[in-house]
Amino acid sequence: MKINARLSAQQLQPKVARVFELAGQKIRAIDAAWDPANGTPVFTVKGKYTSRGWTEWTQGFQFGMALLQFDATGDEAMLKLGREKTVKLMASHVSHTGVHDHGFNNVSTYGNLRRLMLEGKIPHNQDELNFTELALKVSGAVQAARHATTGYREPWSPVKGSAGVVPSGYVYSFNGPQSLFADTIRSMRSLVVAHQLGHALMGEGDKPTNLLHRAIEHAATTARFNVFFGQGRDTYDVRGRVAHESIFNRNDGQFRCPSSQQGYSPFTTWTRGAAWIICGFAEQLEFLEAAQGVDLDAVGGRRAVTDLFLETARAASDYYIDGYSALDGVPYWDSNALNTWQLGDYAKKPADPFNAFEPVDSSAAAIAAQGLIRLGNYLVAKGQKAAGNKYLQAGLTIADTLFAEPYLSTDKKHQGLLLHSVYHRPNGWDHIPKGRKVPCGESSMWGDYHGMELALLISRMAAGKYYTFF
Repeated sequence: MKINARLSAQQLQPKVARVFELAGQKIRAIDAAWDPANGTPVFTVKGKYTSRGWTEWTQGFQFGMALLQFDATGDEAMLKLGREKTVKLMASHVSHTGVHDHGFNNVSTYGNLRRLMLEGKIPHNQDELNFTELALKVSGAVQAARHATTGYREPWSPVKGSAGVVPSGYVYSFNGPQSLFADTIRSMRSLVVAHQLGHALMGEGDKPTNLLHRAIEHAATTARFNVFFGQGRDTYDVRGRVAHESIFNRNDGQFRCPSSQQGYSPFTTWTRGAAWIICGFAEQLEFLEAAQGVDLDAVGGRRAVTDLFLETARAASDYYIDGYSALDGVPYWDSNALNTWQLGDYAKKPADPFNAFEPVDSSAAAIAAQGLIRLGNYLVAKGQKAAGNKYLQAGLTIADTLFAEPYLSTDKKHQGLLLHSVYHRPNGWDHIPKGRKVPCGESSMWGDYHGMELALLISRMAAGKYYTFF
């Protein structure tokens, strides 16, 4: 991609304001039209949100969007909407034992409500604070209980000379205990917030499990097996490549092979999976700064954990920037899907959401952009200004692209905010408009939510402030 090194958060404020102007319209339209009896809105078909009965992983985005809108604009109606729907409809997600999505659903709702109160955006109410914190504690423990061990007991790191962290277990996906998804790194937010609140997962014989340690263990296993570092792991070991899924033999805990549920193949990069890695590891790096050093000693120490998280975030970010994103920073849905070759050298021109060969995925861009900005800010704060500015400016460049047409949805009849998002290309779930050959022109709950989250982050930066999930 071509990074605009002169772009600033302040320069993007007119576009950010437009994002929230449109977001308010979209949130109201969805709320007015949606019947909760139909499940959760997932993606649009011909501009109208529809559901998809796979897992209910997007409801937190629906109500979290209203809370982000209040945060950005002060619209009390949005606060009321987000608060009331969280209380009424989100409880089942707190105790849901069958998914790996707690960070998506619960941190986006209960977490945002708590954050708004702690930031002074809403009046302090001890009962409401207790309510949100109890939900977050339970959510983190329930998510951590969905755990499988590996057969690996030696520390590992992609950084030469680092002490390393043991990749000994993971929070498994809804496919079952053999399956580790790249996506789940962002659900580690649930575990570390619960830990921050003093909570632990209690097991047989009242044995406690440290939730921060389990989150770090999961991150180490994800980095070891879902992310590649160009160190000769296999024939397709390209630094920064991400496998959506890792498969383990449940008889002995040994890694067997990469896989992919939503990407083209295990040996290409599903770009939204890579975006979860970029965003998830960058956020966890920020959280590590708030963690007590003594809390990290049992998992290898601060230096080992930081080395692992930082190199994983940087590798995936570098491959996004230099490997497969288009010139304007928007990636196609997979780095090398079946018909990608027909696009020519797509990295040397802006992404074309209306092409006839493979769809772009704006949601991957929105997720990755936030991670790039957070990674850049982290490195700048650590004195690595040149490296940090590369990632920061890349994130701002992507936002500059997304916050304008043809990605920003200005049609009042379209319920989506961020156009040209893709859900599940292999399953054929995405709408293909008449006269087109690939999906385009539609939106997703995660794309809209992360587009708003990206806009809020940039807005805070322009005001000399910041925001994190914790």
